[in-house]
Amino acid sequence: MPYYLCLSIPCLISLHWSTMLQHEEDLLISRSGKCVVINGPLIVGAGPSGLAVGAGLRLQGVPFVILERAHCIASLWRNKTYDRLKLHLPKRFCQLPFFPFPPHFPEYPSKYQFLDYLQSYAHKFDMNPRFNECVESASYDERCGLWRVGTSADVEYLCRWLVVATGENAEKVVPELHGLEEFGGHVMHASDYRSGKDYRGKKVMVVGCGNSGMEVSLDLCHHKAFPSMVIRSSVHVLPREVGGISTFELATGMLKWLPVKMVDKILLILARCTLGDLEKYGIKRPRMGPIELKNARGKTPVLDVGASHEIKSGKIQIVPGIKKFSRGRVELVNGTNLEIDSVILATGYCSNVPSWLKVRNLQEESNEGKLGLYAVGFSRRGLFGASCDAIRVSQHIAKIWNQETNQSLCHTFL
Repeated sequence: MPYYLCLSIPCLISLHWSTMLQHEEDLLISRSGKCVVINGPLIVGAGPSGLAVGAGLRLQGVPFVILERAHCIASLWRNKTYDRLKLHLPKRFCQLPFFPFPPHFPEYPSKYQFLDYLQSYAHKFDMNPRFNECVESASYDERCGLWRVGTSADVEYLCRWLVVATGENAEKVVPELHGLEEFGGHVMHASDYRSGKDYRGKKVMVVGCGNSGMEVSLDLCHHKAFPSMVIRSSVHVLPREVGGISTFELATGMLKWLPVKMVDKILLILARCTLGDLEKYGIKRPRMGPIELKNARGKTPVLDVGASHEIKSGKIQIVPGIKKFSRGRVELVNGTNLEIDSVILATGYCSNVPSWLKVRNLQEESNEGKLGLYAVGFSRRGLFGASCDAIRVSQHIAKIWNQETNQSLCHTFL
């Protein structure tokens, strides 16, 4: 885009604010070749975080556009999660702003119920993301005070506000494991795992002991497979409920009155009483308490939904770290050799934002909407944290939008 045209864009946007409509097709102020100017925020990601921001903006009359790299909303939930998945927290802590779960939904909705809820959410707030447009680059142009966002559709969007809502789990993490290429058996990441039905009678090594590793191992047990789970370091395992009360809800309530260290001690006592001593089965607890560890390092405790019982019964074997793989076998760091048929890598996920967003640090640059940049869903607090972020961001943008729109209207009538 020529420099002189870039300089005129803020004026162009200001002139049109007083007459903009709500629907996405009305947001494109000008189109010159493959350059699109958006009169409103551009939201990257049509998962729960992006939809929550869109709902907040819609209710406050601010137009917006959502870009989504996949062909559907919540693509990670739809395409990268196992069939048995249920929300780990009670539904009231997982619902998005301004629209609760249906009353008939269970306390812990299934993956498919959650997807139905998100579809209803998008319909209720009239959100129509632009699908199959993957953002490849985004940088702030100081000359015109706008963000330049390039996509796989060979389109460059120009916008005043950029909301990054792609989440912390956009890409799978695949570690380098010595000799894995020589293994010869079936290897997949947990994001590609759906069910254990094809593993009946198979010896499966699950690498990773987070919530995904635990649940994949449990699912394999239910399908008569023989899982061994690799635990290289310490991990906190807490019961999902204590006496019918969510452990998360219990901890949240205690934190209002007690210090973190005291709450951690209570949680660990409850875990010991409920789950027993898991250390003798190979699961060591970190020295730091579960909440303190979460706050300091972002490491989430495992909420047990039945895996601990199978571990204690011996149906899930706990093994130490891997030294190397060979044909149909794996050697562990303690010298033990195991014959295995398959490997499932429950080794986590990471954000893909650094690959396309040209800023030094997303959290620092997005603080309080610096340069019109916002981040939603990166607070390591799950769906509950994403909803809080979305409300804050949509209100902040709406405040600026309304102030500047009113100023524009005054100038128009003067």
